[in-house]
Amino acid sequence: MPRAAFHNLGCKVNAYETEAMEQQLRERGYEIVPFDEEADVYVINTCSVTNIADRKSRQMLHRAKKRNPQALVAAVGCYVQVASQELAKDPSVDIIIGNNRKGELADILEEYGRTRQQAVRLEDIGRVQDCEPLRLKNRGEHTRAFIRVQDGCNQFCSYCIIPYARGRVRSRSAEDVAEEIRGLAAQGCREVVLTGIHLSSYGVEHMKEGPVRGGDWDGRQLLELIQQVHGIPGIERIRLGSLEPRIITEAFVRALGGLPKLCPHFHLSLQSGCDTVLKRMNRHYTAADYARRCEILRQQFPDAAVTTDVIVGFPGETEEEFAATREFVESIHFYEMHVFKYSKRAGTRAAAMPDQITEQVKAERSAILLELEASMSRKFRERFVGRQVTVLLEEAEEIEGRLYMTGYTPEYVKAALDLEKAGFSRERAQEELQGRIIRAEAGGLLGDELLLLA
Repeated sequence: MPRAAFHNLGCKVNAYETEAMEQQLRERGYEIVPFDEEADVYVINTCSVTNIADRKSRQMLHRAKKRNPQALVAAVGCYVQVASQELAKDPSVDIIIGNNRKGELADILEEYGRTRQQAVRLEDIGRVQDCEPLRLKNRGEHTRAFIRVQDGCNQFCSYCIIPYARGRVRSRSAEDVAEEIRGLAAQGCREVVLTGIHLSSYGVEHMKEGPVRGGDWDGRQLLELIQQVHGIPGIERIRLGSLEPRIITEAFVRALGGLPKLCPHFHLSLQSGCDTVLKRMNRHYTAADYARRCEILRQQFPDAAVTTDVIVGFPGETEEEFAATREFVESIHFYEMHVFKYSKRAGTRAAAMPDQITEQVKAERSAILLELEASMSRKFRERFVGRQVTVLLEEAEEIEGRLYMTGYTPEYVKAALDLEKAGFSRERAQEELQGRIIRAEAGGLLGDELLLLA
């Protein structure tokens, strides 16, 4: 039996596609092994969102070939789309597969086995009009499944390479998505996360009048999809991937409030809390507008966990502009905040902007926001101490020498149940239970702060 190993870099969409490719090879008779083991085939699903992602993609390709020089090494995904000529010259790479061709992986490996010639499956992603028909057929041991419902982005933020790597917006049909989820629910999947490259754009390619109405994003297509998923028996929780801030309107949020399965956990990408920087980034909202959207969410969902992304060191970002961002994010009280140092991407407008910020300044600003993020996140978690919560248990994990069941509340706050104290058998994993949070534990699992459940 041939052995295949996968390594995934990047976003949740990449993670979904990697899992779908693993299932594809398993059906063809491959044994899937960990990436650090010797295999006959190594597949690296690459990322190109930053220069660091590019470098990691190259490193993993070279590491795979070094581990087994006789193995086939396949480079797949976003870095392939933006650096195909460089990869074609790389002796570590045998197979090159762009986005929208991942579903052909097994066939491409078979063909390579016959010809032993470098295989390149790449197309002009900007001209692709259909969402590749990848689908998960089994849930493995997971209670939660990420479901890719949409691909591509039409926004062209000035710093972002993704529209060039992923192409324009393409959406799966609601029925296709629902059929996939029904299959997973029948196997015991309890929670789904609807995700995409620009999730708020779901279905907009079929809208004749366009997605924007008076500055607001028309979320009807996405809302209808969520409502259809909500009706699938066996699915108890629905989470949403990253949302366009302008989709958060009173009507959209009121409709979400009528869906009991929807988790009050919302990721609204910010990038900067300063209007002048937002304008240079080609983001189509102001800081005040963003704050208003957060207020709308919290009116409907008082305990909403709001998370975000912030870029520091964007070209021309002055000390005053960074200070405005720092003050703004502190005023919003995010649950979690992913901080990125601006990465210059060739081919984007920001790469040609004057006043590029030094790496030292980026690092200093990143450290300031990360410290603030840790404080905000701790305060949000501490709000749940003493409360009765619902936790969907997922797996048994050892924490500081004791065995716990860990899982998440609807707000995606991690909680842990001491199996011995609770008299809770390991076989009852992946159940949803109610319990009272007794205290917050700093420095617990993986260095995260947990809430202990009684």
